[in-house]
Amino acid sequence: MTFEDTPASAGTERPGDTGAMAGRTVARVGYGAMQLDRLRGDRDAAVALLRHAFDRGVDHVDTAQFYGDGFVNDVIRQALRPGDDVLVVSKVGATSDPGAPIPLRLAQRPHELRAETEANLAALGVERIEVMNLRRVDAGITIPVPDDQVVDLDDQLAEMIALRDEGKIGAIGLSSVTLDVLRRALPAGVVCVQNVHSLVARDDEDVLRCCTDEQIAWVPYFPLGGALPGLAKVTDEPAVLAAAQHLGCTPAQVALAWLLHRAPNVLLIPGTADPGHLDANLAAGSIVLDEETLAALDAIPARPLAAPLG
Repeated sequence: MTFEDTPASAGTERPGDTGAMAGRTVARVGYGAMQLDRLRGDRDAAVALLRHAFDRGVDHVDTAQFYGDGFVNDVIRQALRPGDDVLVVSKVGATSDPGAPIPLRLAQRPHELRAETEANLAALGVERIEVMNLRRVDAGITIPVPDDQVVDLDDQLAEMIALRDEGKIGAIGLSSVTLDVLRRALPAGVVCVQNVHSLVARDDEDVLRCCTDEQIAWVPYFPLGGALPGLAKVTDEPAVLAAAQHLGCTPAQVALAWLLHRAPNVLLIPGTADPGHLDANLAAGSIVLDEETLAALDAIPARPLAAPLG
């Protein structure tokens, strides 16, 4: 696999410059759509937020059918217009469980991966999803895994490859995986990896290095830490606060800029339901960190992802 350039879409400059995924050139700062569900009571505002992102040069949107029990995908479908050159990336491996304390449950079996793919296609109103991530449970924040959801990677990859061969998905990504799982999956043609990664969560540096070596897009989620009670927050770190003051930006922007400085294959998908916050996230793509600032940030101690989910 190589990061071959494809013609950039005309118009607004892309936030964070450009990177690559699945043979396409995309903005290095995209948009994670999960928080659109916070605008469930105002669909017009949700659509307008996405349109604002597209107008600002965002051309990479991350979603899932289990985000808001389909609401988020429905908003994306409504927001996209003919001619929009937006890479929509979704994921399978879980499904909606409305009413549960955590409103999703694992769906790791091959037939469940297929069913969730079909649900994504129907909700988005497309015949193919360009990149589909297989969300595993090998790494990151731990969750209870029922016995019937312990599924061999090879069985899952066989189903994902079948979906790709049928044209229902364009390329395969992985999420929440270890280095061993990534290496086992490489022959399937992995185009991106989504793992928990931030200044305070660096358990998977080896996975990042492998992705960089293999020219696979590295798409960190929970980039600010603190996703759950008990987990460290990047924006609480004194070195981050000092860097923000020095640069005249917010601590969150420092955290995002640090990730972009890690490697050229890093693509960000920060999420928000607020237009001003969206603009601030995109502006982080223009922040340059000097060597002294990078050294101070790199010295922040990482913490293990010890908080269980569920």
